[in-house]
Amino acid sequence: MDSMTSSPALREENEAEPATVALRRSRVSGIDRALQVIDHLYETGAPAGAYAIAKAIKAPLSTVYVIIDDLVDKSMLTRNPDGSLWLGARLYHYGLAYARSLDFMSTATHEMHDLCRQAGETVQLCGRDSDHMLVLAMADGPSHFQVTSRVGTRVPLNWTASGRLLVGHLPDGERLELFKRCARTSPTGRAEVDAKTLADAAAKAFEERLSIQAGESDYAVACIASPICNRAGECVATISIVLPEPKAFGEQSHYADQVRASAERIEKLMGWRNH
Repeated sequence: MDSMTSSPALREENEAEPATVALRRSRVSGIDRALQVIDHLYETGAPAGAYAIAKAIKAPLSTVYVIIDDLVDKSMLTRNPDGSLWLGARLYHYGLAYARSLDFMSTATHEMHDLCRQAGETVQLCGRDSDHMLVLAMADGPSHFQVTSRVGTRVPLNWTASGRLLVGHLPDGERLELFKRCARTSPTGRAEVDAKTLADAAAKAFEERLSIQAGESDYAVACIASPICNRAGECVATISIVLPEPKAFGEQSHYADQVRASAERIEKLMGWRNH
C-alpha cells in the first residue's frame, strides 16, 4: 500500500497543511479510503462501479479512481469485464491465513485444557510479539497457586522458558543479535541477560523440545515449556505448565514428558508433524 501514498490524489488526502488540530484529524488517510472501498464491497456483497463506490463512501471520484487502480494492481480488487469492481484474490489468501490461525488456536486451546486436567496445574499457550513473549491463552489449574502472568501479559523473551523456545529456530547470528537488543533484568534478578548464553540456551532448548525456568520472572514460580512448530520447523507458539518452583524440580521428568507430548499432538492435529 506504500505506493498509494505517493499518488497525487492520495496526497490530496494526506498532505499536512497549516490548519488546526481538529481539521488535521478530520482528514481521511489513503489507507482509510482503501478500507472504505473494500468495506463497501464486502458489506453490499455485490460488485460496483467506481462512481457508485465514490458516492457511497462520500469520497472524490478522482481519489477513488486512483485507489481502485492501486488495489487492482495489487490484486486486492478485481475488475470485471463490465468495469465493475469486486474483492480480489489477495484478500482470499489473507482470509485463508486468518482461518488457519483460528484453527490453530481452537486446536491448541483444546489441548491446553486437556493438559491442565492431566497435569493438575496451570497451562499456558504463548507466542512471540516482537521482542516479547505474549500469553495467548490460559487454563487455570485446580490448586490455589496463583500465576501473575494472565492472558495478554507481555514480558521480555529472556525472562521465560517459552521466550527462548520462540526464537530457538532462528539462525545463530540473528538469535544472538536479538538477545543483545532485548535482554532485560527481571524483577527477581534471576533472569539471564548475557546474549551469548541466552542464544546458546535457546538453541539447545529448541533442539531438545524442552525449556525450563524457575524464579526468573516471578518468585517461586517455575515454567516447563515445549515448542509448537509449523511445517517449516519454526516455533509458532509454546505450550507450558506453570507451577510452584519446588514442585517443578521434584517431578520435572513427569511434567516434561506431558508438555512435550501435548506440543506434538497439536502439531499432528495441525498437519505439521508426520512422525
